[in-house]
Amino acid sequence: MDEEIRRITERAELSLRKKFKKSIWCKFTKGINEYDLVSPNDKIAVCISGGKDSMIMAKLFQELKRHDKFPFEVEFIVMDPGYNAENRQKIEENARNLSIPINIFESDIFGSVEHIEKNPCYICARMRRGYLYNKAKELGCNKIALGHHFDDVIETILMGMLYGGQVQTMMPKLHSTNFEGLELIRPMYLVREADIKHWCSYNELQFIQCACRFTETCSDIGADGHSVSKRMETKNLIAELKKINPQVEKNIFRSVENVNLSTIIAYKDKNGVHNFLDTYN
Repeated sequence: MDEEIRRITERAELSLRKKFKKSIWCKFTKGINEYDLVSPNDKIAVCISGGKDSMIMAKLFQELKRHDKFPFEVEFIVMDPGYNAENRQKIEENARNLSIPINIFESDIFGSVEHIEKNPCYICARMRRGYLYNKAKELGCNKIALGHHFDDVIETILMGMLYGGQVQTMMPKLHSTNFEGLELIRPMYLVREADIKHWCSYNELQFIQCACRFTETCSDIGADGHSVSKRMETKNLIAELKKINPQVEKNIFRSVENVNLSTIIAYKDKNGVHNFLDTYN
């Protein structure tokens, strides 16, 4: 291994064991244990977009394997949907510097959605997810890991209420409805975005932001059904509310853990819609 790469890798890994042990590593393992995300003999496709969240997730999985509490495998997969040369190079460079053995495969998703006028971002996100699932199946994986973090979760809760008129959240794990035998997991569920950013700056690491070549012209719908601008509005709103109530972020999260169905006018489940009037008398 090149001496400079060794230095960067060792610094990044040591910081997760020491400086960021409480804020990142322990929250990562707490999420895995609390939501039962990793089991013996799992083969997990760790999906890397090239951004900060998925890159640190890859390092955390490498650290988890070093603890060797039970056997499981990981595949670090990167889908290139049509990145420009600069972004592709940056992803490969960061993976080398952090000693992450990535498996890159190509698709032409950007080209496919280039001329779609209605909801191109939503369609792009759905296509990307499909390609990742297919690759995971091809590699014999039973789980696919995405790098959504705590802030993504609480923003999704609030956006659902404010813009979607519904109470829902981004779940820590889901069974795939289209790919039998595959499960989606979110191991970063309890990790704060600010701590991820701190880890990046501490280790002098820079990752790509959004690699979509339509970002400048696309203020469209994202993978969660909300526009990029709506997510930023929600992020800013939470920041303002936090100035008044420092516990607001935790309370938003807890709101979907403490749902009292006896105080809900109506709710949905797999059997349909249930109204409080159904059992009122």
